[in-house]
Amino acid sequence: MLFGFALRTIPRPLKPYFEVVGIPDTYVSSLSYSTALQRRFIRLTDRRYPSLMRRLRVSPWSSLDGFDGQNRGQYPSDFGVGRADATTPSSMTAMPNLLMAGSGPSVNFGFGPRISVDDMNRTLIDSDDPLWDVIRTEAERGAKNVPELASYLYASVLRHRELNRSVAIILSGLLQTPNLQATQIFSLFLLAFKEDPSHGQVMREDLLAAMQRDPAQRHAVGVLLYAKGFHALQCYRLAHWLYRGQGRTALALYLQSIISKAFGVDIHPGARIGRGCFIDHATGIVIGETATVGEHCSLLHQVTLGGTGKESGDRHPKVGRLVLLGAGVTVLGNIPIGDRAQILPGSVVLKPVEHDAIMSGVPAKRVGTYRGGEGPAHDMQHKDGHEEGDTIGMGL
Repeated sequence: MLFGFALRTIPRPLKPYFEVVGIPDTYVSSLSYSTALQRRFIRLTDRRYPSLMRRLRVSPWSSLDGFDGQNRGQYPSDFGVGRADATTPSSMTAMPNLLMAGSGPSVNFGFGPRISVDDMNRTLIDSDDPLWDVIRTEAERGAKNVPELASYLYASVLRHRELNRSVAIILSGLLQTPNLQATQIFSLFLLAFKEDPSHGQVMREDLLAAMQRDPAQRHAVGVLLYAKGFHALQCYRLAHWLYRGQGRTALALYLQSIISKAFGVDIHPGARIGRGCFIDHATGIVIGETATVGEHCSLLHQVTLGGTGKESGDRHPKVGRLVLLGAGVTVLGNIPIGDRAQILPGSVVLKPVEHDAIMSGVPAKRVGTYRGGEGPAHDMQHKDGHEEGDTIGMGL
């Protein structure tokens, strides 16, 4: 009785559940994936077959072939247009070695052991996109270990053939409004990735920066799915491409307003932010129209790069490379912040900052010099109370 009912009504998102009890793929592949039917099935089977549903929910799946096997083409693609386009990367055969080489402990829950950037670069040397391979591996482990996330991981990651499409689908869902549909935003992201090849590379460098500098994000897939700073930065990059590259200022400014409401981050689409930047926590970030942030910088929450009045023209700070702006830092006016400078939390900067300077206070004064290491933005060491001439650096 149960299986007769199941074959008529089970939606595709429940396909992995029925692999556990051996229902053939050929039956499931032709079923509707209606969310209403999914709720109906779960409700009925919870009431009539509680022991079976307990088994379905707690049993680990023996495989995820339903996600990335030969039947993938039978599933609807993004927003029901065309066919699903996911393929299993050839380099996925290297995943077992990569997982064994992970720097974190071996675990059988969540997204599995941590795979560091060094592990990835060392192991996946033949991969066309090693970051995407790592993300897919972590998502597959997450789907096995946390069945409640399986549908989300499939829709966001596992059904897609490339990282660009995964990013586009995640962010378009977060930004959609009654006036701007997710399908429209999704198309804008894909257009930006297609017309500006550097767009995808910059996005990957931003994701890698978050992996390396945020101790709370142990997995690449966690950054992709959950990191608000990464999300806000990629949405800003789309708005910036529209504003500077396409001349579509009205749409770019509308996106800015949506991004501000969705993430609590207000970055004017005219601002320029270099590649490999990391925004931690993100809440309260404000960056003005003519501001510039160099490559590989790190910004924490409540950072403001603003003007000093209502004058127009070039009126916002110019931040160099590898700069660390701590929580609550305010920089006002068209002033330069030198490369590898560090502004300690809560400081207010009103005057130019030299290269390698460590600044603190209201108004900020130089309290030390950074020497050694890859730069304050990489070290992420937030210290205060330095005497003049003190240093911050690796091994000092």
